[in-house]
Amino acid sequence: MSARLTLALEAGGLVLPETGTISVLSPTPDTDLSALPRDRVQVVSPFKPWFDAFEASGYDCVPHSDAPCAMAIVSMPRAKARARSLIFQAASRSSGLVVVEGAKTDGIDSILKELRKHLHIGDPIAKAHGKIFWFRADSDALSDWRAPERIEAEGFLTAPGIFSADGVDPASHLLANFLPKRQLGRHVVDLGAGWGYLGLQALGAPQIQTVDLVEADHIALECARLNLRDPRARFHWADATRWSPDEPADSVIMNPPFHTGRQADPALGREFIAAAARILSPSGQLWMVANRHLPYEATLDEHFARMQETAGDTRFKVLHATRPRRTR
Repeated sequence: MSARLTLALEAGGLVLPETGTISVLSPTPDTDLSALPRDRVQVVSPFKPWFDAFEASGYDCVPHSDAPCAMAIVSMPRAKARARSLIFQAASRSSGLVVVEGAKTDGIDSILKELRKHLHIGDPIAKAHGKIFWFRADSDALSDWRAPERIEAEGFLTAPGIFSADGVDPASHLLANFLPKRQLGRHVVDLGAGWGYLGLQALGAPQIQTVDLVEADHIALECARLNLRDPRARFHWADATRWSPDEPADSVIMNPPFHTGRQADPALGREFIAAAARILSPSGQLWMVANRHLPYEATLDEHFARMQETAGDTRFKVLHATRPRRTR
């Protein structure tokens, strides 16, 4: 949001409600909320690292809310389906204004164009390669923006805007096909578990006693709970790069994310690899899948004694690493 909200409040004609909760939906750590009265702000963030960042700054934080509010501010997420859903939620909860802000690269212009077909919206304020605008809350006018809480895709339950919402991700499917389930040991950790596909595959091994599913997106993790109704599955809303199990794992499986914005960022995958090495037992093993072009081999060599590509195609590669190195 950078300076857009402050500019709108100081010179753009945006006025805060005198009383009541100001609900801020989907802000990122770069979102500047300093112009808002902190004691009346509630941050709604399903993404655990961002949730933790705002909570550490003293904000009231929740992963989800249906509670009424005096104003709702939506910070545009990348996924258009989630953006539309958030704006409808904001319009349903707010008794006053709905404020929408975002970068051009996140589709703020197309959302504004669509909203103007339903509502009267004044001139937006352009700032910092993005825009901010607001309108009087009217959920009836946006009734066709109401999104189902869950989607059925290939026999699984997903949700609008989460990763691979339309079905099984092809990279995860490739990894599942080459997982030697009988060699995974008794305790498996699925880092970045999403809505649970890889975790479910691991549970197909008869010797498995525990599968820990670690996922930062609260919405995706709730879908995983519905897809894996197995007492051996344990669910953790957590930053996979920081989470630790109660005891070292025999195997880690993962299809790590590689976007922090619109550009590919291999650094995130490298952090997942380091986390896997940290939580594995000395004889533990990592099974991961990645896009063919992502340079993870050097990081695997740094954190594991042995690494090899065991399968792949022109788009993806399955990498197997064993004997994690202990960093001092």
